Amino acid sequence: MDRFGKTREENSKKREPLYMIGAVSRMFNIHPQTLRLYEREGLLTPSRTEGKTRLYSQEDIEKLEFILFLTRELGVNLAGVDAILRMREQMNELQRQVEYLLEFIQEEMKKRYSEDLESQKNALIKISKVGLTKVDDYIYNKYKKE
Repeated sequence: MDRFGKTREENSKKREPLYMIGAVSRMFNIHPQTLRLYEREGLLTPSRTEGKTRLYSQEDIEKLEFILFLTRELGVNLAGVDAILRMREQMNELQRQVEYLLEFIQEEMKKRYSEDLESQKNALIKISKVGLTKVDDYIYNKYKKE
């Protein structure tokens, strides 16, 4: 399971190419040339069939939704979108590393203090669990227009 409670199978299903360019353009009311432009700019990378047909996965669709949110709702240009996407990926990687570190620390604490449970219950300070917020959710909730 990943940090969002999804199994590897669920994650691989998100990457499975399902949608052709026409279907995606109709879903989001954008011209197919816009999708091709996003691909040329490196913002989207759909997979291709042997006949060179573009196929978009659910993961691509979610990324496109974020790109459209940035451009339509926040007025960000494509260079800005590219920078935001790169920073988002770096932040996601940092979040994965922090989660791994937190899990490691929790396991080490369990190992070291497992025999001393009674004194932990009577400790002066109780430590609450740390919650992490996905960067996309934070940005979307902070800036979405009502």
